Amino acid sequence: MALKAVIFDAGNTLMLINYGVVVEALAAEGYSVDEAAVREAEYRARVRLDPILARRNSTEAPRIFQMYMQFVCEGINVPWGEAAGRALGRMAEYHRAQNLWNRLNPQAPTVLRMLRDRGLALGMISNSNGWVERLVTQSGMRSYFRFVLDSRLVGVEKPDPRIFQLALDRIGISPDEALYIGDLYSVDVVGSRAAGMCAILLDPAGLWNHVDCHKARDLSEAADVILTQLL
Repeated sequence: MALKAVIFDAGNTLMLINYGVVVEALAAEGYSVDEAAVREAEYRARVRLDPILARRNSTEAPRIFQMYMQFVCEGINVPWGEAAGRALGRMAEYHRAQNLWNRLNPQAPTVLRMLRDRGLALGMISNSNGWVERLVTQSGMRSYFRFVLDSRLVGVEKPDPRIFQLALDRIGISPDEALYIGDLYSVDVVGSRAAGMCAILLDPAGLWNHVDCHKARDLSEAADVILTQLL
């Protein structure tokens, strides 16, 4: 059937991690790193974390956040120990107060407008801490979306196919009429496929060659795939 809707992840998809917070937390412990290095390490950390998430560990569990940031630190040659642990504490405190994924992807406005203008319904599903709708509203992007589903608020999280079915029900379409875009294979691709949807995995550093799905380097490339191959 024809594609009618595109549903987005939030963190690392439409809302990017605030790498400056990571840099500042590490700087407070005497580690001098730049945002570009943290960004590249974070791309690799996603891939390392994915097999752990495949065992149905919650993305919102504190120990998963710690493991994720430990992988980031290892990727920028920051040894994991007491100092890094204190930096993690600062990051976790910031995340509880403001959500660490609070920077709008600069490609988002153009991509959302382009897809909407082609007649596609847009939505969002995020494993989050209750903050995601507020963040999307503050970014100025809320009006593009028919709905924003936050796992904390709806009581089920990806990759459980029930949260994807909730999204499909909001629009009133069948799974084969919807596509999901996210950044974690075992959460976003596996979950949306279990609900019968197609998926695109964002792969900004070309690190996901081992998985079997549509991939795109960024939102613009994902939109190109949708408009040229999937519509």
